[in-house]
Amino acid sequence: MFTAGNVWRSSPARTRRRVRELAGDLVTDSIVVRVGLQEGRKGEVRNLVSIAGCGGSSGGPGDQAERFEPQRVTSLAAMASDHSTGSTPSSTAGTPNEETALSPTRAPGPSKPQDSYQRIGDGGGGSSFFQTLIHLLKGNIGTGLLGLPLAVKNAGLLVGPLSLLVMGVVAVHCMDILVKCSRHLSTRSRKPYLDYGETFEHGMENVSWLRRHSVWGRRVVNLFLIITQLGFCCVYFVFLSDNVKQVVEAANSTTWNCHNNQTSVIVPSFDSRLYMLCFLPFIVLLVFTRNLRYLAPFSFLANLVMSISLVLVYWYSITNIKYPILLPFVGAAKDYSLFFGTAIFAFEGIGVVLPLENKMQRPERFHAVLYVGMGIVTVLYISLGTVGYICFGEVISGSITLNLPSCWLYQIVKLLYSFGIFVTYALQFYVAAEILIPVAVSRVPARFALAIDLSIRTLLVAFTCALAILIPELDLVISLVGSVSSSFLALIFPPLLQVLAFHNEGLAPWLVMKNVVISLIGFVGFVAGTYTTIEEIIQRNSKRNSTALFGL
Repeated sequence: MFTAGNVWRSSPARTRRRVRELAGDLVTDSIVVRVGLQEGRKGEVRNLVSIAGCGGSSGGPGDQAERFEPQRVTSLAAMASDHSTGSTPSSTAGTPNEETALSPTRAPGPSKPQDSYQRIGDGGGGSSFFQTLIHLLKGNIGTGLLGLPLAVKNAGLLVGPLSLLVMGVVAVHCMDILVKCSRHLSTRSRKPYLDYGETFEHGMENVSWLRRHSVWGRRVVNLFLIITQLGFCCVYFVFLSDNVKQVVEAANSTTWNCHNNQTSVIVPSFDSRLYMLCFLPFIVLLVFTRNLRYLAPFSFLANLVMSISLVLVYWYSITNIKYPILLPFVGAAKDYSLFFGTAIFAFEGIGVVLPLENKMQRPERFHAVLYVGMGIVTVLYISLGTVGYICFGEVISGSITLNLPSCWLYQIVKLLYSFGIFVTYALQFYVAAEILIPVAVSRVPARFALAIDLSIRTLLVAFTCALAILIPELDLVISLVGSVSSSFLALIFPPLLQVLAFHNEGLAPWLVMKNVVISLIGFVGFVAGTYTTIEEIIQRNSKRNSTALFGL
């Protein structure tokens, strides 16, 4: 074990001068650096000293006046560890802040750019601005968008769009908080990347009385990620069964006339829950594809057909608005809880934010991607939710596709969107599988690894199918998933994370209050939305069972 003094004495005079020039005032005689190198590797020691010097932050005269912070110095020990494992040293750039509120004692002026802020995408191999924007849009536009017209109905024609706008602004703000906290904590921990769970774990480590239990922060976040992703999969089962069932039952009398063709002859078929069982084996085979690379062509095709279908849905809704518009501007107070669950389900794209930021060629531009992308998403949500409700009025269904006329053009739209949702199931399922399966496989002998892997995949798909069968109501499944899990990931956790990450760095009181208010709103929405949705599920199931029993 060498100390900094041993390294200094073993280096030639030219290296000593170079180290002295690079280190300057940042290295003092009182700092002892321990380098875990084997005896006799003096040449590697000299190389590591050079790496340490080049990896430090180099600034102008203004940097001298800033208060010295020990955690911002990258030690030779960390450099040695990174060098020996082949990883890239993490940045020693300044702490990210939200305007000047996070560091009110800092002198006024622009903050230092994080020039050495490193991510996997650095070096030209990551995604571009446009590619990241497309991925962000794809991660936020799905079945939640199609359920927003019913959400606007629950809130009212005026209150609904305004609430979507407010919720969009708050959701984007929470995404921005998550990115800033991840950057700050990854810099402090000298790691190139932290996912959502790891970010929350490191945030709890920043608080002395929570440090012992910090691992539970990661576990809780991962638990809600699993619940959210499997909840999406439940929604997909219900969506597939409802849309395919409607196409099948109207097939005998469907024509190409989309103007005055409201199919009146419906041939009753199976219950929607039997359709879910029919989809079950095909989805199980789909998720057996453990490498998503093989699904890339199908994913591209799914994105294409879903985009075309969405354009046709917009076109029909806009061109078939009925006048005069006599719809309530404010919905019932009880139904607003259902609106909250559906809306937060639609805006819950926070799980894709950190992976996308991590893989950008220029991660410092991710804030622009976030604001542009989520601005487009918010406009789409408000416009389709409002126009869809105005077009179909009080008869709007849990998915606007179920209100489209039964002509072949829009029947094909339903089938194409269903195909896109079918492929997307594997992508949403992948997140939960990658959290659960490696833990289970690591506990069994290698010869059983494949069997355990496929068995867990089968059980998880069967579990999502069973939940969908228990709650075969698309709007209620969406609201329940949004209220239970999406509210925590999108609204409750990010503000709390900012308080944990910056609590000892001069966090402004108004910023703490703002974060507490956002988290409280999320928690109230969680409680009210969950209670109202479960109550509605019980009522509809009772009505369904009564109808089946008496044959009414």
